[in-house]
Amino acid sequence: MINSISPETKTLNDTKGGELSLTEFTNIFKEIQNQPAWRSRADREMDYVDGNQLDSDILQKQQALGIPPAIEPLVGPAIEAVTGFEAKTRTDWRITPDGDEKQGGDDVAAALNFKLNQAERKSGADRACSDAFLPQAAVGIGWVEVSRESDPFKFPYRCTAVHRNEIWWDMLDREPGLPKARWLTRSRWVDSSQVKLKFPQHLDLIDRALGRWRGEYEPTIDGGTTTGLRNAWEAETGWSIEEQEWLNTETNRVRLFEVWYRRWESVTVIKLPDGRIVEYNAKLATHVIAVAQGYVKPQKAVVARMYVSFWLGPHKLYDGPTPYRHSDFPYVQFVGSREDRTGVPYGRVKGMIYLQDAVNSSISKIRWGLSATRTIRTKGAVAVSDEIFRQQASRVDADIILSQEHMAKAGSVFKVERDFQLTEQQYKMLNDSRAGIDRASGISAGFKGQQGSATSGVQESTQIEQATQALSTLMDNFKFGRTKVGELLLSLIIEDMIGEEQTVVIKGNALRPDREVRLNVPMTDPQTGQKYLDNDIERIRLKVAMNDVPSTPSFRTQQLAAMSEAFKSMPQEYQVVALPHLLSLMDVPNRDELLEDIKNANQNATPEQIQARIDEAVQLALERSDHALRSRELDLKYNPEKLMAEIHKMTSETVKNGVQSAFSAMQAGQTIAQMPMIA
Repeated sequence: MINSISPETKTLNDTKGGELSLTEFTNIFKEIQNQPAWRSRADREMDYVDGNQLDSDILQKQQALGIPPAIEPLVGPAIEAVTGFEAKTRTDWRITPDGDEKQGGDDVAAALNFKLNQAERKSGADRACSDAFLPQAAVGIGWVEVSRESDPFKFPYRCTAVHRNEIWWDMLDREPGLPKARWLTRSRWVDSSQVKLKFPQHLDLIDRALGRWRGEYEPTIDGGTTTGLRNAWEAETGWSIEEQEWLNTETNRVRLFEVWYRRWESVTVIKLPDGRIVEYNAKLATHVIAVAQGYVKPQKAVVARMYVSFWLGPHKLYDGPTPYRHSDFPYVQFVGSREDRTGVPYGRVKGMIYLQDAVNSSISKIRWGLSATRTIRTKGAVAVSDEIFRQQASRVDADIILSQEHMAKAGSVFKVERDFQLTEQQYKMLNDSRAGIDRASGISAGFKGQQGSATSGVQESTQIEQATQALSTLMDNFKFGRTKVGELLLSLIIEDMIGEEQTVVIKGNALRPDREVRLNVPMTDPQTGQKYLDNDIERIRLKVAMNDVPSTPSFRTQQLAAMSEAFKSMPQEYQVVALPHLLSLMDVPNRDELLEDIKNANQNATPEQIQARIDEAVQLALERSDHALRSRELDLKYNPEKLMAEIHKMTSETVKNGVQSAFSAMQAGQTIAQMPMIA
C-alpha cells in the first residue's frame, strides 16, 4: 500500500504548496462516515456466497423450536459459474498505434505489446482481475491495485486485488474509471514497525502516539520536546475523530490512511502538429520559438493533477505529487451495477438472498415436519408427565401409556397425527425457490454445468446463450476495468523506457523467427542536422485494446477441430502450406521441434539427391517383394517370358504406391523448404 513513495522529511500538518490540510482530511473522513451504508450488506451477501448463511440468532431460534439447521448452497455455485465464464473467455491485451504509421508506430507497438504481455504474466494481472471479478459479480464492486514492486528481487510491477472494505472513494463521481473524483482513500490496520520502516523520519511521533504521549518526553513539560511534536500533540488532542478509529495501543497496530487527491489548476497548453498536446514551458526554447513563429497557438485549459498523502490519524507522514506518470488513481474499480438514486454498487447476490433463505427454511421445516407429530388429548389421558409424553410422542417406537380410568369416561380423546399434506406443499415451495434463484440470477442450470429443462442440444445451447446475454452488462464493465489495468501497467512500462535506448527481442516460435526492435535510437537528420530519437515511445500515441480472440485451451481445441476439417478438404498443394499452422494448434510434446523439422526437410537437397532417395525407396520396395517372387520361382523357372511378365506386374503393383508416396513426401518437403519464412 505504501510502495513507490520515497520517505522525505515533511513538516507535520504543513498546508503550504497546495498540500492536503488536516481540515480537508477531516472533511474526507466525515464524508466517508456520511456515505450510504452498503458495506455491511455486501459483507452479508459474500457470506451467502461462502456458504455462511445461518447466523447465531437463527440457530438459537431453530434449536428452541426443535428445527434442525439446514443449508443448501445455491448462491455460491451460481457465482462460481459466472467466474468460470470469465476464466473461460479470458482475452489478452493488444497494443495498437493510435497515430501516424509513418512514425514507426507498428514497431513500437509490437515491442511494447511483448513487454505488456510479459508484465501481464509476471505481475499477476490475470489473477488480480479474476479476484476482483468475484466481488464485482457478487456484491457489485471489486478493486485492483497497479503499482511498482518495492522488493528489488521481484518483478518491477505488481497487480493485486484489494478488498472493498479497504477503499473509499468520492461517490459523487459515477463515471467509469473515476476521472472526476476528488479523492480516493485506502486504509488498513498495519503493525507499527512497518510504518516506522517506511517513514523513519517520524519514529518519535509514532512512538509518542502509541504511548499516548506519556513518559519522559511528555509535551506538557516546558522545553521537553520539539515544536513539531508539540504541534502534533495539539492536533491529536483537538481532533474530532475518535482514537479507536486509527490507534490500537494493545496490539501495537495503527491504521494508516493513503489518500490520493486531485487539484485542478489553470495551465497553458499547446497543440503540436502531430496531434499531441503538451503543457507550455516558457523555459524551453523550442516552445518559445514555436509560439513566436506561429507554428502553434497557446490556449488556456483546466487540468487535474494527482497527489498522494499518508496520514496516521491527524498526523501527516508524507504529502507530494503522484510517483506515476499518469494522472489516474493507481486503483482500478470493477463495478457490477449501481443503484440509480444513491450510486451504491450491488451485484447478483442481492436478488438471491430471500430465495436462498426460503430454500434453507423449507428444507429445515420439511425435515422437521417429517418427524414431528401433533397430538390431541384430553387432560389426564396420559399416565406420564407432559415432558416425557412429548419425548415419546415423536418417536417411531413410542410407547405411550394411557390412563384406563380416564379413557373410560365419555368424551375422552387421544390422537396422534402427522400432516404429510403440508409437507408436500412445502416441497413445492422449495422447488419454486430453487428455480427462483436461477431466474433472479439469470444463470440457467446448463450454464452451471447441471442438467436443466432442455430436451435437446440445440435447446440447451440456446439457454446457455441466453444466460450469456444476461451477463453482457457485467462482462462489459469487467472488460472496461481490465483494459484500465492494462493501460496503467503500460504507463509504468513506458515511463521506465523513456529516453533509454533499448533492444526488445520479440520471441518467435517454429513458424515465426525471433525479431528485434530497437527503441529510442539516437538519430541525426542529414538535411537539417537535428538530432532525434527513432522509435521514440514517448512521442508515439498508443492505446490498449482487448484482443478479440480468447486465449483459453478450450478455444484452441475448437480452432484445431475447425482447422482439421478444413485441412481435409484442401488440395494437396495447399495442405503443404497449412500443415505447420495445423500442427501449431496441437498440444503435443516437442511440437516446436516437429515444426522445425518439417520446415528444414530437404531444405538443401538437390534434385539428384531427391531422385536418389526415390530410387532407394524403390529398391526397398523391391526387396520386400523378393520373398513373394521366390515362392513362385519353381512354378515359373521354365517359362522366362511368363516370369518377366509376372515380375513386371508384381513390381508395378507393389512398388507403385510406395514410389508415389515417397515421391509425394519428397516433393512436399521440398515445397516446404522453399517456402519463405513467415514474418
